[in-house]
Formats: sequence, C-alpha cells, structure tokens
Amino acid sequence: MAKDIRDLFKDDNKMSNKQMSKGHEVSFLDKLDKALPQKKQSRWTFLNIAASVLLVIGLGFGSYQLFKKDVDPIKVVKNNIPKTENTMTLGDISPDLKKVEDYYVANINLELSKMKLTPENKELFDGYVLRLEELNTEYKSLSTELTENGPDEHTVNALIQNLKFRLNLMYRLKEQLNQLNTMEASQG
Repeated sequence: MAKDIRDLFKDDNKMSNKQMSKGHEVSFLDKLDKALPQKKQSRWTFLNIAASVLLVIGLGFGSYQLFKKDVDPIKVVKNNIPKTENTMTLGDISPDLKKVEDYYVANINLELSKMKLTPENKELFDGYVLRLEELNTEYKSLSTELTENGPDEHTVNALIQNLKFRLNLMYRLKEQLNQLNTMEASQG
C-alpha cells in the first residue's frame, strides 16, 4: 500500500490553492507581539550605569569627608613589650602564651590609638600614661625574673595580670574621657 510521492504532492497542491483571509498576517503579528513583546533596547543604558556608578562614588566620598574625624596623633611612650636579647617574654615559653600576649598588646595599642588628645583632657591622659609607664617597667622586671629563674606559674600569671591591668587602665581612661566629653558638651 505504498503511495507514490508524486501523487501526494499533486493532492497537496489542490488543497493549498485556498488563500488566507485578508488581514490575517497583520492579526497574527499583533497576537505574536502581545504574546512575546520585544524589549526595546535603550541606547542610554550605558549612560545610566555610568551615572549610577558616579553617584555611588560621589556619595561614598562625601560621606567619608563628612564622617572622618580629625585625630590628633598620640605619642606612644615606649614599646609595650620590650624584648632584648637577654630577656624572655611569654611568647618564648609557648605559642599559646604568645597568643595571649599578642591579644592584650594589640587591644592596648588599639585603645590607645582611639584616644583623642585635647588640651582639656591632656592632664588626665598624662596621668594614665605615667601609670602605663610604671606598669611597663614592672613588666620589664617580671620578664627579667622570667629569664633569670625560668618559667614558673607565679611569674607567668604576674605577666598576664600586668597585661590585663594595662588593658583595663585603657578602658577606664576611655570611659573617663567619654564622661569628660559628655560634661563639656552639656556645659557648652
């Protein structure tokens, strides 16, 4: 029951003589546009992106200028943890003690760097710096003791307590400076 392909084409040509109604193509294109609308590409897209980037950069720079604080440099008295060739520190005993030592030293330096020195708070600040120098001298003598006698629990605990006390001293100074600034702001 095979059919000749030529016969199929003849039958198809007889059926295809029918024509579509007028306006069919236009209505088809309208339906197609409604179903799948084409987005119009704007040539201003690049300029919009560039303007947005410039706006963000401008706002960032403006907020930086607005919120930056003028910080007076604070004179660091001495290196917090002195190490000479002859003196041992906590870091020489064990890596864990070095981490403890580094933690306290970093926080002391951080708090010291955050302080804003003004003529009004200079006297208070100088008093705390003198106390820090005393603690630093005590730390040196404890380090010398550690070197001479070797590591023992008493000396290691004393060194850690010295670091803790210095950090607490920085926190108290910060708190007193905040109170002083609050009092000056309420009076002025």
